[in-house]
Amino acid sequence: MPGTKRSQIKVGLHVGIVMKEDQSTGHITYGRVQQILTKSPTHPHGIKVRLGTKEVGRVKEIL
Repeated sequence: MPGTKRSQIKVGLHVGIVMKEDQSTGHITYGRVQQILTKSPTHPHGIKVRLGTKEVGRVKEIL
């Protein structure tokens, strides 16, 4: 499931994100959502979140 809608993402959810430095390769980092950073209800490139490991990126998949 893509992570373009804020309503689908909750704190504690296991997700795959693409960090800014990995956008060219598309490398996905997995972890649990610690904080939702995007304020708008949707974003075409994915909702920006911070994982429990402090990485920040846009959600590409919800597990």
